Amino acid sequence: MSRTATEARITKETSVSAEVNLDGAGTGSFSTGIGFFDHMLDHLATHSLIDMTVKAEGDLGVDGHHTVEDVGLTLGKALSRALGERRGITRYGFASVPMNEALAEVSLDISNRPFCVFDGPALTGKIGEFDAELAEEFIRALANAAGLTLHVTVRRGSNLHHVAEAIFKALARALGQAVALDARRVGAPSTKGTL
Repeated sequence: MSRTATEARITKETSVSAEVNLDGAGTGSFSTGIGFFDHMLDHLATHSLIDMTVKAEGDLGVDGHHTVEDVGLTLGKALSRALGERRGITRYGFASVPMNEALAEVSLDISNRPFCVFDGPALTGKIGEFDAELAEEFIRALANAAGLTLHVTVRRGSNLHHVAEAIFKALARALGQAVALDARRVGAPSTKGTL
C-alpha cells in the first residue's frame, strides 16, 4: 500500500504544490520564498520521517500570511490523502520538545475531526522575514485540512526562533508517531470502524 500523495492549490494570491510520503526517511525540499518557514518545514519533515516537497509562490509583497496559510492547507490535504482510510495507523501522537530555554508540547489525534488549540504566549515579532504569529496560522490550516485534533502548548520560551523551532519539532515528532503503522492493527483505530 503506497501512502503517498500530491496536492496543489492555486488562488489569486498563491500557487502551492505539496508531495508527501508517509513511509519516507524525513527528506525534504522546500521553496516558499520565506527562508525561516522553509527551515521550519525542513524540521517538520526531518523529525516526522515523512518525506515532503513543498513549492509555493505567493504575494509576499503583501506579507507572508497567504503563503504560509495556503502551504498549511495544501500540505494538510496531501497528508489526509496519503492517509486514505487511515487503516492500521497508530492515530495518536505526543511530543514534548525543548529548544534551549523554550519548551513546546504537541498532542494530536488523526481523528478526521479538525480542531486546534494553541495555548501559550502570543507569538509576535519577526524571525528573519517570518512573522512569528504565522506559526499558529500554519498549524491551524494544517489541522483543518488534514482532519487533525491538535493541541499545541508552549510551556516557556523567550527567544522566538527557539519557540517556533520547539513547536515545529514537537509537531513533527507527534505526527510521525500518529501516522506510523501498527502491525497489530487491521482496520481503522476506532470503535466506530472508521475515522
